[in-house]
Amino acid sequence: MNRAVLGALCLILIGPVSTTAAAAGDAAAGRLKFESCRGCHAIAGYRNAYPDYGVPRLFGQQPDYLVAALKAYRAGRRDHPTMQAQAASLSDQDIQDIAAYLAGRGRQ
Repeated sequence: MNRAVLGALCLILIGPVSTTAAAAGDAAAGRLKFESCRGCHAIAGYRNAYPDYGVPRLFGQQPDYLVAALKAYRAGRRDHPTMQAQAASLSDQDIQDIAAYLAGRGRQ
């Protein structure tokens, strides 16, 4: 059997291999947990009043990045008082769930 036929047979039997990272959390739970974040991170063009800066939209972001960022805020390793306060109440599972929800939404 030649390699092309063998490769096609593998794709049929096991499906294509995804190179996209998937979050380990529950996206449905993450949707609910994201509600308190929505007021800043889901508004196109939203800017923080003081100091003045654009607030990032998080939909479609890589889940590993979201998990690392939220854990760093929670630990005080990223400097932003509002985000540190928000992340302080999140468990590891909450963070995974939020990352799964945001990563699965695609860029908006």
